[in-house]
Amino acid sequence: MRKGDIKEGMLRVVSRDSPLSVVQVREALSLFPSVDYLPVFLQSFGDRNKHISLMADIAPDFFTRELDEMLIQNRADIAVHSAKDLPYPLPSELELFALLEASDKTDSLVSKNNLTLAQLPAGARVGTSSKARKAELLRYRPDLEVAGVRGTIEERIAFVDTGIFDALIVASCALKRLGLEHRAADVLPFQTHPLQGNLAIVGRRDRADMKQIFQPKDIRRKYGTVTLVGFGPGNPDLLTIGGDKALAKADVIFHDDLLDKTFLSRYPAEKIYVGKRRDIHRFRQEEINELIYQTAVSGENTVRLKGGDPMIFAHGREEIDFLQSRLVETDVIPGISAGIALAACTHIPLTHRGLASSVAFVTGHSGKEAPVPSADTLIYYMGGAALPAIAKRLMESGRREDLPVALVHNVSLPDQKIYYSSLKELQYSIIKYPTPILLIAGEVVSFENQEARKQKVLITGTSDKDYDHYTNRIHTPLVKIQKIKDNERLQASLKTINTFDWIVFTSRYGVRYFFEALHETQSDIRALAAVRLASVGKTTTAELRNYHIYPDIESETESAEGLINYFSDIQLTKKRILLPRSDKGLKQLLEALENMGNILIDIPVYRNTVNEEAEKTDLSLFQKIIFSSPSGVEAFAQLYGEMPTGIQLIAKGKTTARKLYETI
Repeated sequence: MRKGDIKEGMLRVVSRDSPLSVVQVREALSLFPSVDYLPVFLQSFGDRNKHISLMADIAPDFFTRELDEMLIQNRADIAVHSAKDLPYPLPSELELFALLEASDKTDSLVSKNNLTLAQLPAGARVGTSSKARKAELLRYRPDLEVAGVRGTIEERIAFVDTGIFDALIVASCALKRLGLEHRAADVLPFQTHPLQGNLAIVGRRDRADMKQIFQPKDIRRKYGTVTLVGFGPGNPDLLTIGGDKALAKADVIFHDDLLDKTFLSRYPAEKIYVGKRRDIHRFRQEEINELIYQTAVSGENTVRLKGGDPMIFAHGREEIDFLQSRLVETDVIPGISAGIALAACTHIPLTHRGLASSVAFVTGHSGKEAPVPSADTLIYYMGGAALPAIAKRLMESGRREDLPVALVHNVSLPDQKIYYSSLKELQYSIIKYPTPILLIAGEVVSFENQEARKQKVLITGTSDKDYDHYTNRIHTPLVKIQKIKDNERLQASLKTINTFDWIVFTSRYGVRYFFEALHETQSDIRALAAVRLASVGKTTTAELRNYHIYPDIESETESAEGLINYFSDIQLTKKRILLPRSDKGLKQLLEALENMGNILIDIPVYRNTVNEEAEKTDLSLFQKIIFSSPSGVEAFAQLYGEMPTGIQLIAKGKTTARKLYETI
């Protein structure tokens, strides 16, 4: 552009130099007949590099970079673009002055012999420059060959005429602007880019005078507003004044689960429920985004109402990007996140001088793979079904097993419930209640731990001596342990005890009745000298110590899985193993050791039966129920019919936990 080319008052309009871009400049400026302008045409990076496929991950400013630089350097006043080519976000120095109305948003098929999409033969080669168009095409015609194509519209059509392609997908508006609509053989039923067909006028952000010229034709003036509003943790009293004002002005409210179901009735807007609970999603997130967008561009003032805060585990940024990349401005009104409200509603501080100086909010969806930040206090959202896995993950990451935790259901609401526990206890616990639930783990929970000591606990196992830390406990044994007398198989094994390589004890009763039989048969305990002993859990080991016996290996948990892993690691095989245990012993340990190539002698030494004398108690008085064996779970289900809701169910060991999960 030479200095003498421009007259005073004439605007410098920059655009790409393709025939379509030239026509688009004329079309855009025809809406402003009083504007005198000088067009400046240039090739963009994308125009110069036609070897780069548009189906690759191209830079957002692939077609606009040079035009943007012209504006930023004040070498042009405005730029005219195809709106769908605009980068998101625009460079900070630039602003969209006007988004112009689109006359046609469809795609057309240009083909040899004017064949429609349905008429194209199988294997026909179709050119497109868009991954989205390729996906749409293959959805309708998976038998076609789809390939990338570059060049101007005229160059692409020439590929069809010369037989390089059998057909081509082109924006209908491009054909019409170039006077080539007669080449459209078929209008395609595809979902197209939301900005297809729209032209955009961009200028410097500091040129308010320029914006004033073009703004009257900006179709966004007809758009409704979009506001993301945080509802807070559930109690309507905690909704902000700003949130209330936005709801009052709304034409349409898209809302998540609101625990106060009647609250929204005070607002006249149309209400559309788009909530999610675990695996039950009425709409996918992509569908929610599209609903909000279509409502906004139709002129409706739209509120996306979310529980908690829109920007904490709430897809808020996804929705902002979706809308703003489609040129719909979005505001956000914060809400009180449930993790913040938890502190006030439970009196558990998130930080405390000398005890906790950092806090992290974490999503618990991934359970055993949940992240474990180094913060002093951790709050896990959306971890309802994965709480035991999260507890295990925390312990594996170095948190001590007696670290206090609290589980808070329905934070801030009248039916808020708090359950206090520890990581070890939580690892094998189940709480049967509806979501949402938050887990807070850290030393700060100890401030309210006196509440945990007040909790009433029902012990269902045969002994309660391992639960002295529960001061308010009731022991109601649901199973009876009966020694199998005159146990000929056990007596025979004791006579040849020195032929065994291992004895595996899975419970205290297996230990007790084995050594009683050893005494009754007057067997010499020195016969065990060459036999190695394995114990499942600390309780079993404690019973062995009563006989001054210390096992060679102890499972770290109250289940056989630790032993199975140990024996697998040392590749134990071709060994004779004695297994004195319950008549209801599970097959898992037996089968695992046999599959390793060992010989198992499985001898029941006691019977595990339902305690017929056990009576029902009022479960509503309890906050925790502890099960120490799978048979205890079965007995409970037989006595009560079903597992209670709203009570923490704690299983001792993985095997019992598995049975508890199966029963629930």
